[in-house]
Amino acid sequence: MMSEWFECKVRYEKTLENGLVKKVTEPYLVDALSFTEAEKRFIEEIEPFMSGDFQVTDIKRAKYAELFEADEEAADRWFKAKVAFITLDEKSGAEKRSNQNMLIQAADLRDAVKRLDKGMEGTMADYVIVSIAETPIMDIFHYKAETDAKPEFPDA
Repeated sequence: MMSEWFECKVRYEKTLENGLVKKVTEPYLVDALSFTEAEKRFIEEIEPFMSGDFQVTDIKRAKYAELFEADEEAADRWFKAKVAFITLDEKSGAEKRSNQNMLIQAADLRDAVKRLDKGMEGTMADYVIVSIAETPIMDIFHYKAETDAKPEFPDA
């Protein structure tokens, strides 16, 4: 099953490094089936990290064909890449491009390009990186299946 991503924004008062308190809005990415589930899961994930009041200010669908995550601690930023897959129209012989957005976790722009190329190694189609830009996304929350306390069909 393909992931359905939702970009959720939270507004809260953040204490900055210099001690000032400032209202900020930060976007996060949530894997969910609907807007309602995205909001519920986002609140569950973000609540333990919030000390005061917070408000979910926006939820919108985010179309990402692929997500390339990194384990390194230095890879703390998210980059959005627009990738064009190139196919040839057999009848006319014309080149056709279809664009897809991908999200890459990396330390910097060069690292993002490297990780994207490494992630695309097994791809049979030709592709061109149209653009890569850093996003304001703070973190992503994957779907986690809930484990039932009682099995659906207990052994009889």
